[in-house]
Amino acid sequence: MIRHLLSGADLDAATATLVLDTAAEMATVAGREVKKLPALRGRTVVNLFYEDSTRTRISFEAAAKRLSADVINFSAKGSSVAKGESLKDTALTLQAMGADAVVVRHPASGAPHRLADWVDGSVVNAGDGTHEHPTQALLDAYTMRSRLGRLDGLHVAIVGDVLHSRVARSNVLLLSTLGAKVTLVGPPTLIPVNISAALAPDTDVSYDLDTVLPGVDVVMMLRVQRERMGDSYFPSAREYARRYGLDGPRMRRLPEHAIVMHPGPMNRGMEITPEVADSSRSTIVEQVANGVSVRMAVLYLLLGGNNR
Repeated sequence: MIRHLLSGADLDAATATLVLDTAAEMATVAGREVKKLPALRGRTVVNLFYEDSTRTRISFEAAAKRLSADVINFSAKGSSVAKGESLKDTALTLQAMGADAVVVRHPASGAPHRLADWVDGSVVNAGDGTHEHPTQALLDAYTMRSRLGRLDGLHVAIVGDVLHSRVARSNVLLLSTLGAKVTLVGPPTLIPVNISAALAPDTDVSYDLDTVLPGVDVVMMLRVQRERMGDSYFPSAREYARRYGLDGPRMRRLPEHAIVMHPGPMNRGMEITPEVADSSRSTIVEQVANGVSVRMAVLYLLLGGNNR
């Protein structure tokens, strides 16, 4: 097993499959009366979050606690970071406190890679800027496999704000490794130039959602990250929803077995309508539940598995 999880590219097919299989075992814990394992008793996991987060931070906290680890939640707001402390000095402080693993979310792309150079423990990237979010890709892959029974040979459409999406990048890397075909869909202004060559050469790009939908097994809608946009990338929210939003009529163009995914939080009525988000095809709530099992697997394999 690898020492850090910083990118979807860190995982080869065998390692990614090991994480998914371990997550399936961890999922059985949720059905028990006592939802705890002693696997990481005596270990310390620090959640180091420089950006606001609900799902990811709570998911990692729940995962660590279910493995009996001690958890320290560190928020940049109200800490010495607000007084100007650097990431390196914060890392050295955590190191001195004996952190065995640091789960980091940071607005700067590449921050987790720098952190990995400064601490002895394992580093897990929980989202860095517009770069990557590997555990989200793992939980997405786990959800697809649980619903559809396989990953190899699936056709996955990732739709929307690819330009600012760390989820899209990690999913392209991981799904390609596991044998799935990915098509990126969105307005030309929100699809990076030459992204296929940069991530996975067999990735397709389309600017027409309606032509893609009938041939996919999974459609993953991305949130439009308006907080990261300094310019106007499309005329209006209404125009975006008309061309790239997933509504009832578009959902009915999907094959009968196809599922709908969203990493959250959702802009209901913009990239996805309530009718679709709350339908039986939607896996959005499942993704949240699966995230705890997948992050349990990641922490277990990094800290308690066969790498130490």
